[in-house]
Amino acid sequence: MNDQESKKEIRIVLLLEHGLLRASLARVLASEPGFQIAGEAGTSAEAWSLVEQSSPDVVLLDLELGAEEATAFMSVAQGQGCKVLMVAGRVDMGSAVTALQLGAAGVFLKSEPPARLVQAIGLVAGGGLWVDQKIIHLLADRYVHNSSGLDDRPGNGDLGRREQEVLRGILGGLTNRKIANSMGLSESAVKNILQGLFSRARVRSRSQLVRLALEGSLGNLTQSGV
Repeated sequence: MNDQESKKEIRIVLLLEHGLLRASLARVLASEPGFQIAGEAGTSAEAWSLVEQSSPDVVLLDLELGAEEATAFMSVAQGQGCKVLMVAGRVDMGSAVTALQLGAAGVFLKSEPPARLVQAIGLVAGGGLWVDQKIIHLLADRYVHNSSGLDDRPGNGDLGRREQEVLRGILGGLTNRKIANSMGLSESAVKNILQGLFSRARVRSRSQLVRLALEGSLGNLTQSGV
């Protein structure tokens, strides 16, 4: 059996309020190799039975349904072991934080092209976190420019200068090499600093570190002496 044959299809349920968008995305995703549309719904009540019957891998959940309905559906989806990718109409830090706190595996903007959605679904299905780069850049700007950024937030003053710069680079979507170049360090030095951040934050990946930043949980980091 070759790799293509052995690859498991990603089963998707669409829970989107607007019928035209729902139908359009269903057609696009159904034509994508490795994807299968397990069902479509316009309300969480309609989607509950779909999730229970089809056991999808990923649910696209419209943030426009409202926090109460999204929260109720999220618990159902998590009980079935499927990932939830929130779909938002605008760049909104508040909505992104709320979605992640509810347990979403990511936030995708409706303005992005279908190819990006395919990428996001694949990442989320594999256990990753998807947060649109526009939201990440907002977060980076808040840390860099806001007077209540890393240096002033409770507990974040414990981060050393080099750790702060590496963290800001991560939030800005920079690679280790670009961060190293901007700081005048070797790439291996940046990797060491990044591993130290992972260890102190008790995470294993950049996406998990970004999640902590979005949720405002980086104040839990302790003194490192960097």
